[in-house]
Amino acid sequence: MSAVGGLAWRALHALLRALLCLQRALLAAPRAWLRRRAAASCALLGPAARALAFPSAARGGRRPGRRRPGVRARGRADGRALQKLPLHVGLVVTEEEPSYADMASLVVWCMAVGISYVSVYDHNGIFKRNNSRLMDEILKQEQELLGLDCSKYTVEFANQDKADQVLNCQSTLKVLSPEDGKADIVKAAQNFCQLVAQQRRTYTDLDVNVLDNLLSSNGFPDPDLVLKFGPVDSTLGFLPWHIRLTEIM
Repeated sequence: MSAVGGLAWRALHALLRALLCLQRALLAAPRAWLRRRAAASCALLGPAARALAFPSAARGGRRPGRRRPGVRARGRADGRALQKLPLHVGLVVTEEEPSYADMASLVVWCMAVGISYVSVYDHNGIFKRNNSRLMDEILKQEQELLGLDCSKYTVEFANQDKADQVLNCQSTLKVLSPEDGKADIVKAAQNFCQLVAQQRRTYTDLDVNVLDNLLSSNGFPDPDLVLKFGPVDSTLGFLPWHIRLTEIM
């Protein structure tokens, strides 16, 4: 019995060691993933945090229209520091009184880094209702911080036929409100019904992929990354369909 007991004890001890090794492996994987995510967050949010300090630096005696030395070069360096540059970044503000200057700084930083598409969103629709004020602030900070030439790019506003023009940094900006995510889904449903009426589709064809293609037909890609600012732990209706695969920070 003692020999059998000793054998059982050794087997139990070996099993315990195997379980401990498995536990360490399982714990190490999330830690490595968290370290990579933290590094990416620091690389992306660190420059954005510095961008928020741009307006105060510009107010500290710097004459309007003069480029702040190194800002554009620093933006390019920040872009190179990222392992993968997001194609589309969403800037979501959950504060009740969002700052136009801070949001403009973030948009200008995204432009300097080289992000192609930027979405600005607040759940009260303040930025969209006052888009001209936001555009003026962006234009002002472009001139003060980047010293860009006066070439132009198109700034799209969701659910509007017109397009406004501001200074160019090869980026497209869309200012959104809670109605836009719902309106996109309604428009996609209308387009699908039209295809059915034209006998190009049947109602049984409707699935996730078809709806996704209909929603993506406007040429504006889904966000790769959403940066959320404010005390509320929610995106508060920001493009509900488009962010199902989006990284949210």
